This record gives sequence, C-alpha cells and structure tokens, in this order.
Amino acid sequence: MYRQQILDHYKNPRNYGELDDPSFTHVGENPMCGDALRVDIKLADDDETIEGVSFKGDGCAISQAAASMFSGELRGKTLEDLDAMDRDDVIDLLGVDISPVRVKCAVLAEKIAQDGASIYRGEKEEMEKTTTEE
Repeated sequence: MYRQQILDHYKNPRNYGELDDPSFTHVGENPMCGDALRVDIKLADDDETIEGVSFKGDGCAISQAAASMFSGELRGKTLEDLDAMDRDDVIDLLGVDISPVRVKCAVLAEKIAQDGASIYRGEKEEMEKTTTEE
C-alpha cells in the first residue's frame, strides 16, 4: 500500500507544469510502465544553482509522486549536487520499499534532470529522450 504522502503528491503534484524560459528542458520515459515526463530547470545567474524546477507528464503514482518530491528537493541545489544524487536519494524521499521493477518509475525524473544537465553543459550529446530501460 502506498503511503499517504505518495498519494498526496500523486493527486496534488508540486511544481507541475512548465517553466517560462527554462535554462534547459529534457524529456524521458519508462517504456515498461508507460511513464513519460518533461522536466524544466531554470538556473540562477551563476549558471550552476537551480532556481526553478517543474515537470509535466503522465504515469503511475510512483513516477508522478517521485517527480513531485524530487522537483521540490532540487530548488537551491547546484548542478553538481544534482549529478551526485543517485537512486537511493529518490527512494529515500518516497519513504517506502520499492520493488526492483518500480525503481525505474521512481528514478525517471532524476535521470531526466541529470541527462538534461549533462546535455546543457555539453558533456553529453543531445538525445531525443532519456529512458529507464537499461
């Protein structure tokens, strides 16, 4: 059973929508579950500190709640902080045990944001979308 917090973030997502004039936008999907997200990130003038985050998309309760919680955690962090995050950080935000199959749902927003940041910095070539298929 999902915890009340997950249901709350699923039914009332925080930071849902699109940012005006984001520094970068990236999209991704989890083809196994049908989750699809777009993540917008706006950087401060230092080109490193995350000033704004939004997401938009459809998917299961885990992917949507994780995107909502994750987007709230990013504001004020740096791109370096984003790079250092791993799947355990997102799972800890959810606060419940996640089966191996559902981990891909939970980390989708994180992977999209990390790939978007890498593309923005020129460290990774532009890709159509991020997937959690691997």
